[in-house]
This record gives sequence, C-alpha cells and structure tokens, in this order.
Amino acid sequence: MEKIYLDHASTTPVDERVTMAMLPYFTQKFGNASSPHSFGLEAQKGLEDSRETLAKFIGAQREEIVFTSGGTESNNLALIGAARHARRLKTKGNHLIVSRIEHPSVLETAQYLEKEGFRVTYLSVDKYGKVSLEELQNALSDQTILVSVIHASNEIGTLQPVADIGKITRGKNILFHIDAVQVVGHLPVDVKALNADLLSLAGHKFYGPKGIGALYVRKGVQIDSYLFGGNQEKGLRASTENVTGAIGLAKAIEICQTRMEREEQQQTKLRNSLINGVLKSIDGSHLNGHPQERLPNNAHFSFEGIKGEALLLSLDMSGIAASMGSACKAGSMEPSHVLKAIGLSNELAFGALRISIGRWTHKDHIAYLLEQLPKAVNQLRK
Repeated sequence: MEKIYLDHASTTPVDERVTMAMLPYFTQKFGNASSPHSFGLEAQKGLEDSRETLAKFIGAQREEIVFTSGGTESNNLALIGAARHARRLKTKGNHLIVSRIEHPSVLETAQYLEKEGFRVTYLSVDKYGKVSLEELQNALSDQTILVSVIHASNEIGTLQPVADIGKITRGKNILFHIDAVQVVGHLPVDVKALNADLLSLAGHKFYGPKGIGALYVRKGVQIDSYLFGGNQEKGLRASTENVTGAIGLAKAIEICQTRMEREEQQQTKLRNSLINGVLKSIDGSHLNGHPQERLPNNAHFSFEGIKGEALLLSLDMSGIAASMGSACKAGSMEPSHVLKAIGLSNELAFGALRISIGRWTHKDHIAYLLEQLPKAVNQLRK
C-alpha cells in the first residue's frame, strides 16, 4: 500500500537537493563559524552566503536576518525581545496586541508576558478567521509597543490583511511582527511591501531541514536578546551557529524561487478539487477558513457526528497521513482555539481534518483521498 503524506503544514520532507548541499558541512566544512582559522572562515562564508540568499528572497538586507532554531524561537524572540527592550528603556508603554488565532508560540508568549506585567489585547476574528482592521485601530493606544498577526493560519489557512495592518502600525510608530512560517516559500513575501518590522520563518515548512529558521529584524528596530553566552547573530542569539542548517535553508529557498509560482498554481488546483469533492460527497461537511483567501495548499474541514482523532486513525490505516490542525497542539483534550475563535461548536471543532498538499502531491493522491474519506466518515458515523 502506498503511503500518501498530506500533512505538509506540520512539516515537509527535505528536498534531496537540499540534503546534498548540506552534506559537505557535516564532514568537510565543519568548522565553527566563530573560529578565526581557515575552517571557521570557510563555515562563516557559508553562513553569510546563506543569509544573503534568504535576505534577497524576502526583500531584506543581509544584516537584517537573524538565524534561529525555527518559527517558535523566532516568535518568542520577536515578542519577548520587543517587550523587554521597551520596558528597559522606559520610553514606551507596556501594551501588545495579538489575534486570537495565533500559533501557540505567539499566544503562550503573550500570556507569559502578561505575567511579567505587560497588557495584551486579543483581537477577535470573523467566521473565516480574518481580523478586523477597525477593531485593531480601536485597540491601539499610545501605550502599544507591538502588534503581532499571523500571515496565514497554520490550521485553517486563512490569509490576513497583513500589508494593511502594517500601514496602520507604521503610521503610528508601533512595531509590527508577522508570523509568516506557513507562507514563506509558498507565496511571495516582501518585507517592505508588508510593512513588517519583524517577520518569522522556518526552514522545515518549505522542504528545508528542521532546527533552522530566521527572524527578520528591520534595520533600526531594536529588541533584547534572552539567550546569553556569546555574540553570535549580532548579539541576539548566543549559540554556536547552525551552519549546516543555514546552508539547507538557503538551498531550499533557491529551489522555491524557481518553483513557487508553478507550485502555487498546481496546489491551488488540487486544493479546489479536494474542497469541491469533499463538500459534494460528504453530508454534514463544512469548510473552515476563507473560501478563496487562503493558502494554496490548505484545506480544512469539520464533519458532523465524528471525532477527528478517529478519522485520522482510519485514514492512516488506509495509508493517508493528515492532521486535525497544529502539530504543536496534537494530543490536547481542548478544542482548537482557532476553531472556537471562528465560532464553531465543540462538536465541529473536535470533528476537524486538515489536508495540506505538498510539492510531490498529485491528482491521484487527491482522488484516492476522495475515495477513502467518505468511507471513513460514514463508517465512523455508524
């Protein structure tokens, strides 16, 4: 039985070309990038070349890229770093704004900062998962230091009006952070066009390795570090640099640059075919997220009368790997905060299924899913 992987929003397989690019940095060019000898200088060159590649891809400058371990660390550094810097200087307020459908690495960081004495406003969303620009404007005050909004929901795939949000915050001299982990490598991202001050990304979401990501920090923006012990990454991340990971991330970006437009078109077509097929063939099925303004590879459903965990197990027995939503919340006994925020009942929130398409997904995979999914749903309802 062929195994079909449809959980690319959780992680993607590493492209073989990425693996080949990384191999020399495990065995031959293995030096510590902070060392002054030839081995270190060779590693340093690979690191900085990778930084340049990533910077160009998102319309940034090389010195604006801080390598991290991934999206979670980037999100933590953006929020904690901005908040603590403002508090240390005592020149700004103590107010942050995030949406109710952020990734846990933003929401839980915001809750942590509340314990440190910061005030946080949580923006509501409409039934499609979009924030209201009017509500955002009403929430802003002279005490607001940072707004953080996810570019596209990791669960339901809805795209947010981040460029418009950035215009509002830039006009009021308030920092704007974008969690673009699900978007970079799949849709064009230009930090200037988005009016971003801080932007997070992760290599394993676009066919690079796990354990490497980056935070874009706009030139002139100052944040505090919370890792100490070295001056790596302009003093913002003390730790021996993950040169091999950076090489892999950069190679993955290079491949995305040549394929992104074509993959967007292909995946959008497969996604629409999947959505139409599910809604037509399964009674009591509902699409979650915006019907058009969503990631090209994301389709998220709720089914009446079933449990999502049981559905996932049934599909897995048929060789199909999918998810209910965020991998970071897998196993939780609580309904998804994203699905509750868009107004779903507990029944529909627990009966969720996320299908996320990837580079090597083809129409036969979708056809097989559309054959197996109705069977699984009907069997579970019995």
